[in-house]
Amino acid sequence: MTGTSLDTPRPRRPFFFRRGPMETIAVALIAAGFLMLFQPFLLELYTYSFVILLAGTLMFMIVSKFPE
Repeated sequence: MTGTSLDTPRPRRPFFFRRGPMETIAVALIAAGFLMLFQPFLLELYTYSFVILLAGTLMFMIVSKFPE
């Protein structure tokens, strides 16, 4: 079989196109937004909690479509 690349490794994707690390970041954003939403101390954290939660959720939805 000439012309096939079964034995040559594929080049690694850049960090921002890998599913595993980006899912971890997205879950961390969701957790941070959740904690910011339910903390009773700083109004500034509460103000941005929904934006962080929404960004993490959208990021997770997009990243979950990446190939493994």
